[in-house]
Amino acid sequence: MTSKVKVGGHLSIRGGYAGAAKTASLMGAGAFQYFPKNPRSLGVKAFDPRDAEKCRVWCKENDILSVAHTPYPSNLAVDSQKDPEDYRRIVESLRNDLNIAEACGSIGIVVHFGTSKAGNPLQGYKNVIQCINEVLRDWSGAAKLLIENQAGDHGDMGMTMEEMTQIRKLCESPEHIGFCLDTCHAFAAGVWQGAEDNSFVEKGHKLGFWEEVRVIHLNDSKYPLGSRKDRHARVGHGYIGEAGFRKLLTALDTRDKAFILESETGEDGTYKRDMEQVSLWAEA
Repeated sequence: MTSKVKVGGHLSIRGGYAGAAKTASLMGAGAFQYFPKNPRSLGVKAFDPRDAEKCRVWCKENDILSVAHTPYPSNLAVDSQKDPEDYRRIVESLRNDLNIAEACGSIGIVVHFGTSKAGNPLQGYKNVIQCINEVLRDWSGAAKLLIENQAGDHGDMGMTMEEMTQIRKLCESPEHIGFCLDTCHAFAAGVWQGAEDNSFVEKGHKLGFWEEVRVIHLNDSKYPLGSRKDRHARVGHGYIGEAGFRKLLTALDTRDKAFILESETGEDGTYKRDMEQVSLWAEA
């Protein structure tokens, strides 16, 4: 356990990747998340490598962790046989995201586990593995593909640590795969019970889950435990509450992990207040 947790929020790249990094510094953040391109569409962005390099250098010099979040339409569980065009676009988009993250010196790209239309659950998992293998084929960069757990609002897939660790094991390049834990999703899915949970962290260690977690989305939940609703609240302002976050943060080794706030900002339009709270809870 370190005395300082690297926490920050999701920031706009309206001023470029370097601009987002500098905004993080102004807030006193130790980490930040950004969309590498338009979050609503799949496409290949011709990004400015000079801007990305400035972001990388700034983050290195100021000891800031950055992470990219892939566009919302990215779906690892797409069926390459039934939806070949969507599959191609998703693979090309994710590879583009990896290249941007690598250029920016980011930890990697966060992508949701995926939603399958296949009637057979096993086929859905096969689709996820196939897509990840295609995206990572011949990839030699330091940026990782970071699988994020899901709340269960779009189906049963991707809610558990067992699924995430097993998918990683079955992929061709597990060394390029890590995890992103979303606390709201875990709570909504019923796999983490917040302050009342005495087994979640230990179970994660037994599965080898925490060792591969690079990013934690610190989101409270606007709905009760097991609701399967992906609705974020500010940390300490929802059903997880301060006690739940305190218990999780003090139980984890926070070193080299980026803690990202994805809820609304405070009254001043920044994440400063929530960042201060998280730092205090982690040091308790």
